[in-house]
Amino acid sequence: MTKPFTPNDLVRYIYQEMSEVEQELLVQALHSDDSLMQEYIEMLSTIEQMDQIQLQPSEKVVQAIKSRAQSTGLERV
Repeated sequence: MTKPFTPNDLVRYIYQEMSEVEQELLVQALHSDDSLMQEYIEMLSTIEQMDQIQLQPSEKVVQAIKSRAQSTGLERV
């Protein structure tokens, strides 16, 4: 009987948090289960998109924070 892999298992595989035995079993499952492979590909795509997200605030937000800090008399850091 083949172990049913979950989305959580795919995440563990992507981030290399599985034992070698589990990895081998998952790779075999990916080769034989088209829906599991599709889910894996979608997760990789999502991770790639997340890596492209801008993680810095816009200049407008920075200026609004500075303006608010000045108006409340907070000390400069």
